Amino acid sequence: MKSKSPLLLSFIWLVAFWVPFSPGCAPKDRYTYSHIKEEYGAHIPPSVQGAERSEAAQPTLPSPLSIPSAIHFALQNSPDLDIAIARIRQSEAIIDEATAAFWPHVSLYTEYVQGDAPSAYLFKKIDQRKLPSGIDFNDPGWFENYETGVQAGVNLFRGGRDMLRVKMAETGLKIHELDRQSVDNALVTSVIHAFYSALAAKDFIQIAEESVRTVETQLRIMKVRYEAGGALKSDVLSLEVRLAQAREDLVRAENNDSLSIAALANLLGLEADTEITLAESAEIPSDLPEHYQAGLVYALAHRPELQKARLQIIQTRMDLDRVRGEYMPTLDAQARYYLDDPSFDYETKRDNWTAGIILNWDLFTGLSTNAGVNKAKTVLEEMLAADRKTTLSVQLDLKTAYLRLAEARARLTVTEASVAQAEESLHLVERQYEGGSATITRYLDAELARNLARIRATAAFHDREKAVAALGRALGYWEEYVRETMREND
Repeated sequence: MKSKSPLLLSFIWLVAFWVPFSPGCAPKDRYTYSHIKEEYGAHIPPSVQGAERSEAAQPTLPSPLSIPSAIHFALQNSPDLDIAIARIRQSEAIIDEATAAFWPHVSLYTEYVQGDAPSAYLFKKIDQRKLPSGIDFNDPGWFENYETGVQAGVNLFRGGRDMLRVKMAETGLKIHELDRQSVDNALVTSVIHAFYSALAAKDFIQIAEESVRTVETQLRIMKVRYEAGGALKSDVLSLEVRLAQAREDLVRAENNDSLSIAALANLLGLEADTEITLAESAEIPSDLPEHYQAGLVYALAHRPELQKARLQIIQTRMDLDRVRGEYMPTLDAQARYYLDDPSFDYETKRDNWTAGIILNWDLFTGLSTNAGVNKAKTVLEEMLAADRKTTLSVQLDLKTAYLRLAEARARLTVTEASVAQAEESLHLVERQYEGGSATITRYLDAELARNLARIRATAAFHDREKAVAALGRALGYWEEYVRETMREND
């Protein structure tokens, strides 16, 4: 049976149709930011704990916002976690890519050649099974040939390199999962820090407002006394200056509050002008070891950075064996089925096929393989040194966290006592001032000292809570908290 190959014609028409739509012939706006964002939905976070998320599934910001709900929202909506999840998916794709080496590869091809080279003439005519009799092998003449076929191959042995690539890719996936745990650990800490900074800012506003009201009241009384001749003009001016300072402190506190809310919104993956209502009370959900030695045991087992460093050592050791595998030969099986004809008229009775096994062994590569082995060894040495450095860094980080927590607790105790003393001093000076035995300057100094003491106490309280959050990060506790929180919500 003699006929043109419909498979080949379909293939040619498919290529002719596809070329205008290939990347090289793409529209001008294909590589613009707006087009890419619209095409791939970059405005939609890719996942929630690995599951697909649509716009309809966007999390709703609780109001009022507590620390646990803020942490949960950030874990759903933070761009940092979206980046970590994307890297995990890249690792999964790398595993699939490495596993593909164990599968056979199959390709369809078509070629057209012409010429007068004697060797090509003879081989093509023989494959066409149309070699004429009485041919002059020195000058066979001009020829042309169409060839269509299918070829397949599979690797049988590569010195274990393909299997090691798969294991390295699987280890790389675990490393990126640990990176995400590190992001969880740091993100929770940052959210708690921002939350308490916002609470402190609101307390500062309250203190500043009370100061403004107090000075305004005293200024009204002083003006009445001045008009009645019972006070000096300098006393009125002193109160007016103090009122201006109090109002300046109020504006500064309000600006600090706006910045703190904007910083919290940023951590939650929201726009900076998002309105957030905070819960009046805040407690950190934690159960941390009280002492450094117990904390060190916990941190060495839970810090993602340490586990990552150890996996990097394992991955580097695998890479060393992979490079050494290049000393070994490779063994491949290949097969090809094809048809040849000078005028594109194929006949199945003139088909051809070949099959075989190819052994290839690079006996000398200019010492490049040896250089690769030496490079892999030095990388392994680097990873071992990095592991030691990471362990020391974790120990220092944890020690610092415990010391700063102790310092914050001590500072809170002192500031609380100073507030009580400043309140009592202000009460005493106020009575003296009302009785005429204390000047307005002394009264204003006492009122300012009381406000500063309250501000320091408020800052010390929130700093203590931030220190607890920092200790949780140094321990690696927040990653475990994240897992438990997500498990409960599931």
